[in-house]
Amino acid sequence: MSVESFELPIQVQPADIDGLGHVNNVVYLRWVQDVAVAHWRAAATAAQQAEVLWVVLRHEIDYKHPARLEDGIIARTWVGTATRYAFERHTEILRARDRKLLARARTLWCPIDPGTGKPKRVGDDVRERFSVPTGA
Repeated sequence: MSVESFELPIQVQPADIDGLGHVNNVVYLRWVQDVAVAHWRAAATAAQQAEVLWVVLRHEIDYKHPARLEDGIIARTWVGTATRYAFERHTEILRARDRKLLARARTLWCPIDPGTGKPKRVGDDVRERFSVPTGA
């Protein structure tokens, strides 16, 4: 499996639609988190998943075009640069039928120790599997 990018198919649900007749902005945020978690679970080993939990430090989302009830969605994600305590993750929300970009997100995730709940450094194995090398 290539971990450079990961895709998750999503179907828009009636509850996702707001008063304007399109997917609510909060739903896009949920999709950003859902695809990140799915990527981690699909690509990380059981040992890695037991040793590291993740919390969000920051989300940035640019909304390009609306999604509607009849749309199938593809959430596509990949990890960018990593510093000591922040991993950058990129996400694109695409309409499935034509792969039109609907939204683009950048999220900073912090690895935490499951036992203490405090930030932790992750091993080289996680960095090699998920992130772009950086000098930080």
